[in-house]
Amino acid sequence: MFGFGKQSMVTPGSALIGRDARPLPVSDQHCVLGSSLEGPWPDGSQVIYLGAGCYWGVEEIYWQTPGVINTSVGFMGGFTTHPTYEETCTGLTGHTETTLVVYNPDIVSTRKVLTIFWENHDPTQGDRQGNDVGTQYRSAIFWTTPEQEQAATRTAHEYESVLIAGGSNSITTQIAPASDFTYYLAQDSHQQYLYKNPNGYRCHANTGIAFPS
Repeated sequence: MFGFGKQSMVTPGSALIGRDARPLPVSDQHCVLGSSLEGPWPDGSQVIYLGAGCYWGVEEIYWQTPGVINTSVGFMGGFTTHPTYEETCTGLTGHTETTLVVYNPDIVSTRKVLTIFWENHDPTQGDRQGNDVGTQYRSAIFWTTPEQEQAATRTAHEYESVLIAGGSNSITTQIAPASDFTYYLAQDSHQQYLYKNPNGYRCHANTGIAFPS
């Protein structure tokens, strides 16, 4: 997406104000998986929110993962209420582009969900991901259960040891409880974007740096 937002985090007092309601409509159904975009989802499902750069490619990776029930893209981790995509791109909302992943833990484990996350982006770049620059592209994990928190912290330490051994930098990924923030869905044209636009911008692929087995 080649966005160029702020490279330092905006403060709550200087963030854009936002609005009281969703600015643009969003479909109620995932156009690939056929699931409800906003729930309810089957009993036993788990939800995690992942920021790994441009959310188009992140969502595509996860909707193709067996055991994933639903995905959507939106904005999380910031201060502006009901932001638009354009506002988020300025870096003045504090949000990072985020993919919601709903999964069946009996089919795909939390560890596997996080392995995919670590192996398909560079978690050491701070407020950027490749050519996409700004706080809206920062790496982040927003967990919803204690098990996810433990898995996020543990896998971050494990993967960081692999990266450092290979001469890379330390991980900069934000790990925080989802309950501290609100997830705002992006507009409908951004949901399942690479299904709707098969030749669209992709910046994600397996990095070749394997997570330790």
